[in-house]
Amino acid sequence: SPGCGRNRPALNNCQIFRVVLKIIKHYQEEGQGSEVVQGVLLGLVVDDRLEITNCFPFPQHTEDDADFDEVQYQMEMMRSLRHVNIDHLHVGWYQSTYYGSFVSRALLDSQFSYQHAIEESVVLIYDPIKTGQGSLSLKAYRLTPKLMEICKEKDFTPEGLKKASVGFENMFEEVPIVIKNSHLINVLLWELEDKSTVADKHELLNLSSSNHLEKSLQLLMDRVDDLNQEIVKYNTYSRNLSKQQQQKHQYLQRRQQENAQRQSRGEPPLPEEDITKLFKPPQPPPRMDTLLIAGQINNYCQNVKEFTSQNLGKLFMAEALQGHN
Repeated sequence: SPGCGRNRPALNNCQIFRVVLKIIKHYQEEGQGSEVVQGVLLGLVVDDRLEITNCFPFPQHTEDDADFDEVQYQMEMMRSLRHVNIDHLHVGWYQSTYYGSFVSRALLDSQFSYQHAIEESVVLIYDPIKTGQGSLSLKAYRLTPKLMEICKEKDFTPEGLKKASVGFENMFEEVPIVIKNSHLINVLLWELEDKSTVADKHELLNLSSSNHLEKSLQLLMDRVDDLNQEIVKYNTYSRNLSKQQQQKHQYLQRRQQENAQRQSRGEPPLPEEDITKLFKPPQPPPRMDTLLIAGQINNYCQNVKEFTSQNLGKLFMAEALQGHN
C-alpha cells in the first residue's frame, strides 16, 4: 500500500490532474474499435480526496511476448518516476470501454485486487464513443463494502448474496470527479477551440440519429439473452433440487414403513445410513455472473435513456426555432 491509511475517512471526490489527456491519447494511439486499453493511476490521498496526478499505460503485448512480466513492468515504471521526482504512488487503474460495456467479471476481479491492497483505489472508465460526440465521458468507480466482503469470502451462492443484501444496483459506487488542469493545458484547449471550424462547433446540433442508439440496443439485447440463459440455469437447478427433495422424502417414508414392519416381526431395525451420501444436493449456479449481467443491462439502459433524452431535447429545440421563424 502506498502509504494509504486504513482509518482514513471515506472518499468524497476524486481530483484529476494532467491525466485525462494522457488517457485519451493512449486510446487514440492503441485503441481500435472495441479494443480495450488499460493503464495505472498514480497520485496520493489528501484528507478525504484522492488526487490522481499521473498515469502510464499498460503496453500492448501479443502471444509472442510470453516472457513479459506485467508486475515487473509496473515496478520499473514507478521506480523510474520516483527517480525523477514524479508522483509514483499507486492509487488505481483506468480502462476504456466500448459503448459502456465494462461491467464484467474481469473488471470485478481486478478492482477487488486493487482495492484489497489499496483501500482508496478507484477505476476510471473512459468512454471514447461518447467523448467523440462532444462530451467527455469519464467516471470513477469503487466496489461497495458489501461486495468487498462477498469477494473476500468467495461466497457467490444465492444464499450468500441474499444474506449480504447484494444486488446489481449496489455493487459499484461512483466517486465524483473534479478535473483540474494546469494553466498550460488550459491555454492549449483555448487555442484548439479557436482553431476549430464552424462546422465542427455546430455538429452537436445535428438532428440525425447516429448509430449509437442502434448499437446500444443491439448490445442490450445480447445481454438480455445472456441473462435469460442464466435464468434457465437457475430454474433447472431449482427443479433438480425440488425433485431430489421429493425422492429423499419418499425414501425416508419407505424406510420408516419397512422398519415398522420389521419391528412387528420382532426383527431389528435397518442400520442407519448417511442420507447426504445417497442424495448429494446439486451445486447451485454462481449468481455473481447474473448480477454482473444485470448491472451491465442497467448501464445500457442508462446510456439509452441519456442518449434519447438529448435527441428529444434537440428535436423540441428545432421545433421551437422553426415555429419562431
